[in-house]
Amino acid sequence: MVGTMQEIEIKLVIIRIGDIKVDKNQIGFNELNLCADMYRKKFEGYSIGKVDRVQNARNLFRAIGIDPTKHRPSSEALLRRALKGKEFYSVNSLVDIGNWCSLDFLLPICVYDKDKIRGEIKVRLGKENETYLAHNNRVINLNERYVIADDTGVFGSPITDSKRTAVDNNTRNTILVIFAPQNYDPVLLEDHASIFAERVINICGGKFINIDIIDDM
Repeated sequence: MVGTMQEIEIKLVIIRIGDIKVDKNQIGFNELNLCADMYRKKFEGYSIGKVDRVQNARNLFRAIGIDPTKHRPSSEALLRRALKGKEFYSVNSLVDIGNWCSLDFLLPICVYDKDKIRGEIKVRLGKENETYLAHNNRVINLNERYVIADDTGVFGSPITDSKRTAVDNNTRNTILVIFAPQNYDPVLLEDHASIFAERVINICGGKFINIDIIDDM
């Protein structure tokens, strides 16, 4: 279940998969690097703003009041690394698939351990003095930013996520999230969701539970 506090012009895809196995296999990471090579060969010498579909994530950020030139969408950060030929880092099999899909679709993607989430998932504005410790070990100030939260507090955003709900080798049930602007092609978004779920199950195993596309926030 997803709840919201006020209307926002974005779409949110939530994919639930259970009974997965997270490990250090490199299949998703290798695909991430192949995807990066494809972008680098196709768009060498181009400015990043000219890359097909990169404006989608920027429009998403503008819709939630974030300047994408000051805070890059996570998908654009991956693309920048790809175009500059910078090295990627493998985290684990599930997170690597999330990064691969984010770069492939050029949309922000989040991967969570479902069993670390408490109660209903909500999309809302961060409150004054509300923060979390992010994957990069930085404390992120979330005041007046759109966030994903549960009954315990905030745990995610399209910039970077908290350590509290991070996926690790003990993760058995996962929630995968794709962020998109409101005007994103619904057929293409459904295709992204199906591909994402299929890649996770092919590499990490597991049982598909459901896909929800929320576009009336």
